[in-house]
Amino acid sequence: MTLVDWVVLVLALAGVVVYGIWKSRHIESSKDFLAGKRDLPWWTIGLSIMATQASAITFLSTPGQGFADGMEFAQFYFGMPIAMLILVTFVLPVYYRLRVTTAYEYLEHRFDRRMRTLTALLFLIQRGVAAAISIYAPSIILCAVFGWNLALTNALMALFVIIYTTSGGSAAVSRTQELQMSIMLGGLILAFIIALNSLPEGVGLREAWAVAGATGKTQVIDWSFDVRDRYNLWSGLLGATFLFLSYFGTDQSQVGRYLSGKSLRESRVGLLFNGFVKIPMQLLVLGVGVMVYVFFQFNPAPLYFHEANRAAVRTTPYEVAFRELEARNDSLARLKQAVLGKAAAELNDGQLPPLLRTQLQQWDAERKALRQQAEALVKQASPGADPKDKDFVFIHFILRYVPVGLTGLMLAMIFCASWSTTASELSALTATSVSDIYRRSIVTDRDDTHYFRVSRWFTVGWGVFIVLFASYADLFENLIQAVNMIGSVFYGTILGIFFTAFFVPTVRGTAVFWAAVVSQCVILTLFLAVDRDAYLWYNPLGCGLVMGISWLWQMILNRGSVRQGRAEK
Repeated sequence: MTLVDWVVLVLALAGVVVYGIWKSRHIESSKDFLAGKRDLPWWTIGLSIMATQASAITFLSTPGQGFADGMEFAQFYFGMPIAMLILVTFVLPVYYRLRVTTAYEYLEHRFDRRMRTLTALLFLIQRGVAAAISIYAPSIILCAVFGWNLALTNALMALFVIIYTTSGGSAAVSRTQELQMSIMLGGLILAFIIALNSLPEGVGLREAWAVAGATGKTQVIDWSFDVRDRYNLWSGLLGATFLFLSYFGTDQSQVGRYLSGKSLRESRVGLLFNGFVKIPMQLLVLGVGVMVYVFFQFNPAPLYFHEANRAAVRTTPYEVAFRELEARNDSLARLKQAVLGKAAAELNDGQLPPLLRTQLQQWDAERKALRQQAEALVKQASPGADPKDKDFVFIHFILRYVPVGLTGLMLAMIFCASWSTTASELSALTATSVSDIYRRSIVTDRDDTHYFRVSRWFTVGWGVFIVLFASYADLFENLIQAVNMIGSVFYGTILGIFFTAFFVPTVRGTAVFWAAVVSQCVILTLFLAVDRDAYLWYNPLGCGLVMGISWLWQMILNRGSVRQGRAEK
C-alpha cells in the first residue's frame, strides 16, 4: 500500500468514528443507550439493517464465492422478501404495541421469565461467536498483508468499534451505518468498474458475461432439489426463509435496528426496503467476483491465493510438487490468454464460438483439478491449516490491480463492513445482557444511572470476549458459510419459540421451555454427528420441532390436569 492509500483508509475510518460519536452525543439514559431515541426514518432503518447483515465476511467471502462457484449463492436470499412480508404483518405490530427494548422481553409477556432468559442465552451464545468471526475476517487481511500478530490485530480492529458503540450505544450504531453503507456500496461499484475496464479492448460487459457464462458462472437459479446442496432454489425459498424469519424477527442485532424507528410505518418500510434491495445488492457482490474471474481469464492468476499457506509449503518436502502444479497452471494461463486475446474480436457480439466455449470449459476443469491438488498439498504440509482460499481472491485483486488511492477506499469498505456488523452485535449483546438478564434477574432495584454505567461496561466486556474468541478462531470452508452455519444451529429453536408464542395460543411456558431444550439438543446432534452441509434445513426443522413438541407437551399437561381434577372430586 502507498502513502496515499493509507491516508484514504485512515481518513475514512476516522470519519466513521467521529461521525458516530457526534451523532449520539445526547444519549444520557440507559433506555436511549440500549434502544436509541426511537426517532429513525425508514431509510436509516433500511440502511442500518443492510449494513448490519453486510459484514466484512460478505465483502471477503462472497466475491470469492462468485469467483469459484458463480452466481448461484444469490438463491440463498430469495426467501428474504417472503420473510420481510411475514414480519411486517405479524411481528412488528406486537413489538410496537408492547414497546419492548429487546425481542426476548415479549416472551416474558407471553410465557414467563424463564423463557425470556433461555432464549436470551441462546442468542448470546450464537451471536457472541458470530461477532468474533466478524472481527476475525478483516483481521485476516492485515495479518496476511502485513504479517501482524492475529491477537493484536483483532484487538486493534475491535477497539474503534468499542469506542463509538460505548459512547452512543444503539443510536451511534444506526447513524454510523448510514455512512458505512455509502462507503460499502461505492466500493463495490468501483471494484466492478475497475475489473471491467481492465479487460482487453473490445471486451465489454456482454462479452465478459459470455466468457463467464461458458463455465456456468452466470447461472443464478438451480431447480434441482437436494437436501445436501447448500444453494438451490428450494433451500433459498424454504430453508433460508426460516433463517431470515429468525434472524430479522428474533435476533436482537436486527430487531434493535428497526425498534429504533419513529413509528410502526417507518419500521415496516425500512424492513421491506431491506428485503427487496438485498437481492440486487447480493447479485452485485457476486457479480464483482464473477468479473474478477473474467479478469483472470485475460491476466495471470496464481494457482493458490492464500499466501500464508503457500509460504508454509515452501519449507516442506511438498514444495517441489507444488511448484510443478504452479508451472502447469502458468502454462495453462498463457495458452488461455493467447487464445482469448486472438478471439477478442469475435466476442464483440457477446456470443462465444462453440469451439472457444468448449475450450474454456476444459481449461476451467483443468484449473479446478490443479487447485484441488494444491489444496491437498497444503493440507499435507500443514495438517492444522484450512486449505481453502476463496476468501483471499478479492483481497489479492484489490492489493495488486486496483489503482493507488482506490486501494485504500476498498480496504475502508471492508473495515466499514466489519465495524457495522460488530457494532450492531455489540449493541445487541449489551441490550440483551442488561435488559433480559442483569436488570431482570440479577440486580433489579438500582437507579437508571447504575444501569447506564453497567451498559457501557457490558459493551466493553463483550468487546473483550469477541477479541479473545476471534484470536483462537479458524477458517471454515468459507467465512460467510461459517456465520450461516452457526446461526442455523440456534435460529430454528429460537424461531420455534417465537412462532409458538405468536401462533399457538394454547401452549404455556413449561411446555415450550422443555420443547426448546429437546429441540436444541436434537439440532446440535444432527449438526455435529450427522450432516453439516444440510444446515439450512435445520432452521425449519428446529422451528417445527419446538412447535410440535410444545403442542403435544401442553396436551399431555392439560390431560394430566383434567385427570387430577377428576380425582380430587
